[in-house]
Amino acid sequence: MSAPLRLMAVHAHPDDESSKGAATMARYVAEGVDVLVCTLTGGERGSILNPKMDRPDILENIGEVRRLEMERAREILGVRQRFMGFVDSGLPEDESEPLPEGCFALQPLEVASAPLVAAVREFRPHVILTYDDDGGYPHPDHIMTNRVSVEAFEAAGDPDRYPGTGEPWQPLKLYYHMGFTKDRFEALHEAMTARGIGSPYADWIARWEDRPQKWPVTTRVPCGDHFETRDRALLAHATQVDPDGFWFVCPRELQREIWPTEDYHLARSLVDVELPEDDLFTGIHADEVSPACH
Repeated sequence: MSAPLRLMAVHAHPDDESSKGAATMARYVAEGVDVLVCTLTGGERGSILNPKMDRPDILENIGEVRRLEMERAREILGVRQRFMGFVDSGLPEDESEPLPEGCFALQPLEVASAPLVAAVREFRPHVILTYDDDGGYPHPDHIMTNRVSVEAFEAAGDPDRYPGTGEPWQPLKLYYHMGFTKDRFEALHEAMTARGIGSPYADWIARWEDRPQKWPVTTRVPCGDHFETRDRALLAHATQVDPDGFWFVCPRELQREIWPTEDYHLARSLVDVELPEDDLFTGIHADEVSPACH
């Protein structure tokens, strides 16, 4: 039997894996791809966004609660998952507010990257998913996640870098998540409005007028059949996701009809590809798929 393809998704906090690329991961798991989520922080400073969970017992144990939520989401998605061991930086209300001492976003790049380089060398992914250099949105941990992911992609195959973190392994493709785009939300907004469904997206669309899209979408992965799995994984993060909130206003059937893909920008490729793509593993051939280390 040939070795399975391997996909690594690098995220800042528990719940990010379920709001960005979850249906893609579920699709590839169903196709036999080995998927590992690397979560860089424990989400200890995340706000409780579901009012039903805003309770003293949750607040007092938020780190453990978020780990348990991550485990439930992991089981739903069918992926492997590892925490990289860093502390959530929080999202300052004011840009001038200093970040907490010792948090992930303040780590030197080589310190922040070393655990991920080690994970890449052990898991040996062919493809890595991460955020763009703006973090998808300007959370300090998301921006740092991009820096760490790019560093790991570029360094893991170099035997002279990060000694003591395993045998070198070079991933072949690096993608940025592009799920929150103006085009997508305009299409969903227009479809909901045409069907007389109240759309929550008008304010989101207006924000893009002042923030043009930096990276073009190169890759659209059909995964509408796995939106239900994505939604169950989201709901597993009960402190972060309100079941009566924004995420679930647009009917799933309408999403599958209007926008049945999750979208990406191909940021690095060491294999020949022809854009646009509809598969993250385009260009990766059987002779490049080596067994994972154990």
